[in-house]
Amino acid sequence: MDIFLKTVSALNDETRIKLLKFIDIHGKCCVCDLENSFEMIQSRLSRHLKILKEAGFLKVEREGRWAYYSIRTPLDEFRISAIKEINTLDIDLPNLKKACN
Repeated sequence: MDIFLKTVSALNDETRIKLLKFIDIHGKCCVCDLENSFEMIQSRLSRHLKILKEAGFLKVEREGRWAYYSIRTPLDEFRISAIKEINTLDIDLPNLKKACN
């Protein structure tokens, strides 16, 4: 029940919805690219990413000093359905602004 509540709670935030759609569209994203693209300070962004990771949507991979976030696979049907629904929303997303690599 705890993971279900975390999942539902994670979806109750506009920024996290935007991050999920952005990462789903662009694939694996470095935190610095997300900071640049969303014009968000690192601490605030990290909080949102942590919530999405704990809710079972994201995975993180460390490559050297960089942390890359992507949609976790495999996903269960509930999370797959949530992401499909998010992708149907007309959301104004920022452009990808590469900052690292």
